Amino acid sequence: MNLLAIETSCDETSVAVLTAPNVLRANLVYTQIAKHRPYGGVVPEIASRCHVEELPGLLRQALAESGLAWGDLDAIAVTHGPGLASALLVGLAAAQALALRLDIPLLAVNHLEGHLCSLFLDPAAPAFADALPFLTLIVSGGHTQLVRVEAPGQYRLLGQTLDDAAGEALDKGAKLLGLGYPGGPLIERAAQGGDMRRIKFPRGQPTEHTGGLDPALCFSYSGLKTALLYHLKAQPAAAQPPELAHTAASYQEAVFDALIARSARALERQDVKYFGCCGGVSINKRLRAKLAELAAQCGVPLLLAPPKFCTDNAAMIAAAACRQLPLAAGAEKIPRLDAHPELAFGTV
Repeated sequence: MNLLAIETSCDETSVAVLTAPNVLRANLVYTQIAKHRPYGGVVPEIASRCHVEELPGLLRQALAESGLAWGDLDAIAVTHGPGLASALLVGLAAAQALALRLDIPLLAVNHLEGHLCSLFLDPAAPAFADALPFLTLIVSGGHTQLVRVEAPGQYRLLGQTLDDAAGEALDKGAKLLGLGYPGGPLIERAAQGGDMRRIKFPRGQPTEHTGGLDPALCFSYSGLKTALLYHLKAQPAAAQPPELAHTAASYQEAVFDALIARSARALERQDVKYFGCCGGVSINKRLRAKLAELAAQCGVPLLLAPPKFCTDNAAMIAAAACRQLPLAAGAEKIPRLDAHPELAFGTV
């Protein structure tokens, strides 16, 4: 089956063509970072306008690179949430129009399920079915979650952030340090050679029960951001070389220590075959090293997506749609879809 997937949930316009289950024929990504950098973050109006401008050309180019004709496509997949409403609507409109014109099924994909399925785009990764059950840490600019995967479509939410996501904490920290946007890569670069234990930043452990989740497996980054703000007010030199490297390294380590501590607790309590980490933040080399160390200590194989599939891309949306195919039998062929900016993922 030949799947064409569209991803427009935030500031990446992406189209992919996948021959199920794992032959990736094309994966094109247009990044808007340069357009949003002057504003220090994503501007929804700019993001949606860029999607409108870039998506038609990417669709034609992806199909050309795949070597397929429009008539060779068997299904269309599209992200319907979570994300920016105006950005999601662009991809949804294009996907519905294509599905209607070609008279082929349309599959709605949760963006977070896409990140989870990116773990299996690595040719060296096990088959999805062979990895079950597994534990996944999803870390991106908008989400930080621990999820147990029992089967395709069966996701149990074990813990999540109660305020800022890990990627958001890095972006806000970079802004406070005057580094710019996006924050994750800039803090990683600034932290090179720094003493990660120089400043004792909090690790944000929630203590209150929330939404049926165990607080021991949840995250909180608002206090860390505030701690950095007060530290810089007390010691302005901490944002200037040579102290900047120590500040960035200490802040980054605090973000990642919280991820590792909660993951370690989850691995102690869950009987799983694999431990995975996905999402844009998982591209960070320091985090990858800490994840590898944790997995080795727990005796569980580690699954990481190739760096090119860590940030938002349509290949992961296509991969998630492949997992949906057995569940979609008998469903409406071309459903009327709407954007779901706050779409949940996993059950408690």
